[in-house]
Amino acid sequence: MKKYIENLKEIKPFLLLWVTQSFSGLGSAMTGFALVIWSYSQSGSALLTAFLMVSSYAPYVLLSIFAGALSDRWNKKKTMLVCDTVAALTTVVMLLLWQNHVLRIWHLYLINVVNGLMNTVQQPASEVATTRILPRKYYQKVGGFRYLATAVNSVMTPILATAVLGLAGMGAIVFFDLLTFGVAFLTLALGIKIPEPQEETEISEKLLDSVQKGLQYLKQEPGIFYLILFLAAINLVASIYDAAFPAMMLSRNGGSEKVLGLVNAVIGISMLLGSILASWGEQPKSRVRVICNCLLFSMSTENFLLAFGRTPLVWCIGGFLGWIAIPLMNTNLDAIMRLHVPEQMQGRVYSVRNSLQFFTIPVGYFLGGFLVDQCFEPFMAVQASGSFLRKLFGSGKGSGAALLFFVLAFTGIGVCLYFRRKRQIWELEENRDQTGKILSH
Repeated sequence: MKKYIENLKEIKPFLLLWVTQSFSGLGSAMTGFALVIWSYSQSGSALLTAFLMVSSYAPYVLLSIFAGALSDRWNKKKTMLVCDTVAALTTVVMLLLWQNHVLRIWHLYLINVVNGLMNTVQQPASEVATTRILPRKYYQKVGGFRYLATAVNSVMTPILATAVLGLAGMGAIVFFDLLTFGVAFLTLALGIKIPEPQEETEISEKLLDSVQKGLQYLKQEPGIFYLILFLAAINLVASIYDAAFPAMMLSRNGGSEKVLGLVNAVIGISMLLGSILASWGEQPKSRVRVICNCLLFSMSTENFLLAFGRTPLVWCIGGFLGWIAIPLMNTNLDAIMRLHVPEQMQGRVYSVRNSLQFFTIPVGYFLGGFLVDQCFEPFMAVQASGSFLRKLFGSGKGSGAALLFFVLAFTGIGVCLYFRRKRQIWELEENRDQTGKILSH
């Protein structure tokens, strides 16, 4: 017990930051969920509703490469507080527009663009702040804590948002969002001290020079660079999956809105359990092996079960198996980045990473929708009754999406096996300190 108390004291600043920011994240997610329902009820268009995500993600992908260079120059605590405040103000603007019955979908696009810009700057600042307030021996467990919060929010958001929206309306959800923001803001402003280095980044350094330093670091560290490319390829496959998943759940025989919600809830529970395992598990002998094996397991289970499954039970099993190992993968990926990238370079390197690793996500969303609507569904529609493909994937709407999941399974497996053979990634097994000096193999 004494050991646990000492451990809690060591990570108290992080726990305060984690709990309050996660609480605030739940409020923001509930508002986002309610706005998706509102926008779809206004337009009846899945495409227009999907642009809510695109408008939020586009600034993040396009400008992340510059955000880290700015973040490295700025005080981390002040940066996080300003970004949170601007995001809260956009929520207030949205509420005023809604209360006066003048809210339009294009208003939400603009609001999401602003929030995306704030997230672009805040994310690298938050990553560096976590590194500064956390002893390195807790990187593994803390990574699990962070994804634990994500999993809990993914389970609770649709439940709470639907209940509050039905009982008290949009205003109550926004009030809860602003309340959680206030708690997180005051805790960070008054209760958490984030150390700033004595030697500040040279302000005279040009922005493009700062970005170039981030790119040069990746050139000098091919293991990190190939790991980023690995995750970019996985994100492409995963975002195609994300685009095709609701199309199949809503149109497949046996599917419905309730089934879609059920499978999503099971995925959230799977992530929750995986996060708990990652939080309390021991440090693995090989983080790279864990990352590769977790992704390989995910890609080779869920996609096949979604492709061949015909019942909600099979789809739930697929969702559970596909996501149970992802928190463990993410915690080890997070630990590798913190252990290998020097603290003074993390803002710049993380931002370059975000641009390279996440630009495939909007591309994947577009490809997923295009492939389902224009390629796989029409292809399955012209198959003869009793044909081999119809026996495998069924008939009617949704069978094309099932075929796409079959293709994605082999694509994901191929990506994992290809990057698993890259020796540069395995060189990351070397243990380094924050200056980049090799401590051991």
